[in-house]
Amino acid sequence: MRICGALLFFICLASHAASPEAIYGTHGMVASRSTLASEAGVEILKSGGNAIDAAVATGFALAVTYPSAGNIGGGGFAVVKLADGRVVILDHRETAPASATRDMYLDKKGAVIKGLSRSTHLATGVPGSVDGLLALLTRYGTKSRSEVMAPAIRLAAKGFPLSHDMAGQFRRVLKSMQKYPASMKKFSRNGEPYRQGEIWKQPDLTKTLKRISAKGRDGFYKGRTAALLVAEMQRGNGTITHEDLANYQSVWRDPIKGSYRGYEIWGMPPPSSGGVLVVQMLNMLEPYDVKAMGWGSAELIHLMLEAQRRAFADRARHLGDPDYYNVPIDMLISKDYARARFSDFDRDKASDSAQIGAGSWPEESRETTHFSVMDNAGNAVALTTTLNSGYGNKIVAAGTGMLLNNEMDDFSIKKNTPNQYGLLGREANAIEPGKRMLSSMSPTIVTKDGKLYLVTGSPGGAAIITTTLQVIINVIDHGMGIDDAVALPRFHHQWQPDSVIYDAHGISPDTLSILKQMGHKNLRTTPWGRGIGDANSILFKDGVIHGMKDPRNEGVAVGY
Repeated sequence: MRICGALLFFICLASHAASPEAIYGTHGMVASRSTLASEAGVEILKSGGNAIDAAVATGFALAVTYPSAGNIGGGGFAVVKLADGRVVILDHRETAPASATRDMYLDKKGAVIKGLSRSTHLATGVPGSVDGLLALLTRYGTKSRSEVMAPAIRLAAKGFPLSHDMAGQFRRVLKSMQKYPASMKKFSRNGEPYRQGEIWKQPDLTKTLKRISAKGRDGFYKGRTAALLVAEMQRGNGTITHEDLANYQSVWRDPIKGSYRGYEIWGMPPPSSGGVLVVQMLNMLEPYDVKAMGWGSAELIHLMLEAQRRAFADRARHLGDPDYYNVPIDMLISKDYARARFSDFDRDKASDSAQIGAGSWPEESRETTHFSVMDNAGNAVALTTTLNSGYGNKIVAAGTGMLLNNEMDDFSIKKNTPNQYGLLGREANAIEPGKRMLSSMSPTIVTKDGKLYLVTGSPGGAAIITTTLQVIINVIDHGMGIDDAVALPRFHHQWQPDSVIYDAHGISPDTLSILKQMGHKNLRTTPWGRGIGDANSILFKDGVIHGMKDPRNEGVAVGY
């Protein structure tokens, strides 16, 4: 474990980027996918800001330094633990434009039109990130807009050297951007890929950020930026209008609250499925002696896979935007329901997903990014944000420097038709004007007797939920430090398709053999290479703030 006290702060920045060790401090911590964004958040903490100020600074900086998922053109969710003990929830998920219709991605025969909900202007939902970040700052921050946005504006204007990873991302994504001049202008050097170490400046994004800094919400949802966004929509047959932008509002919601072995679990309510599913799975696992089973054992992996299978079946049937659909939240997160739902669990045999439906009762991206922030007053923020696919729909709105999201694909565009993450949906998540699409984002805060304990979350599509679950289990049941809890291999099942994915070398050959004998199907390592999730997390223990950047990707935890 590496100490980052005030005197060692800059030494640590130079040395800990590739380390799988935790970082700790006593004054504050930011753990994110981007070293520069984490530093932006700590810059605000060191100037006297609180965790909310730092989270807003980090969020805007990620739009500059991690464009595949950090954004001002997408949306997200925030779970905030305040120093006075309250937990507050902000939903700044994107919404469907007013002109959206249930069958807008189907042809006259009712078949899905390939690519329409993912790779076109029509795939874009009304962005919520800017309204959300500003709403957090206004209600619970202590700094001005200009102060918290200054690091992001500086990074966009002056530029920064591209890492090996980001230069490679740009190179790979250019083929998908060739039809869009503004995208090519932003992500290439006159059509040629950028190289590692080159300074990348974003003049259009700088102007957009400056308008937000000067005028607040109106600097994005009205005026010049709004006009550029609407012009881009009209150019590409998109449907977002000036009225859609002006009418967008974030929503303060009641948190999902569960309990697990004496700890309080605070998560996102619908339209995120994360809070409900994390609590539901913990409720299924609580009657079992998880610790005695042993981390990585076939017995425990089997138990957790079966809980995941049932929870994701419920997701497909019951979860959607609660402003448009009566989501049975209380039942889904009740311990009685979990016991009934798991009553057919067989310790020796895997279930068949084809035979597992959604539970019932009487009457009834990868490309995302998560960051965690904490200050020494006891404020903490877990915030997850996304464009959906990596780089969204690959379209930069000309003149804004901003990528458009393709979040409309997260709706159920046709009953029982999988989205890009293989997730199924039904009536609860059908497209309606103004509706928020269902999400897997799971920013989570864990407390013990009301005191802050763990701040976590992850990107990863459907695997966001199971990643978050496993970090919590690792800390509470297995007694791990935050370094091992985040770094150790993970596995994932989402009901349909009926398969298990796991981190390379994450399950031993002997354990795989036992799981196959139990009847688990299609066990395979992650097809995307780096592993499951990116759980940038913070643990507060014995008066010390422990930060951990997931070693699966770039970025750092920065503490002081």
